[in-house]
Amino acid sequence: MFTVYYLDGRNVLLNQLRKSVPNEGEEVKIKGRKGKVTSVTAVEENKIHVQVELESVNKAKLAAEADKKKKKKR
Repeated sequence: MFTVYYLDGRNVLLNQLRKSVPNEGEEVKIKGRKGKVTSVTAVEENKIHVQVELESVNKAKLAAEADKKKKKKR
C-alpha cells in the first residue's frame, strides 16, 4: 500500500492510500476537476508525491450560465 499525495504546485489537493501508483501522463479527476499527472516522485518507501496539472476554469463563462438559470418573475 502506498500513500499518494496529489500536489498542484505546493498545494496538497488530496491524500490517498492506494495499492498502485499513477503513471505520468495519466488522466485524473480530483474534487470534480480534470487533470493530468506531470511527474511522480518517491519520497520514502511508501510515500509518493504526484504533481498534477489541473484544467483552468473560466469563471466568466460560469457566471453567464448561472444568470440563464435564474427563475423568471411572474
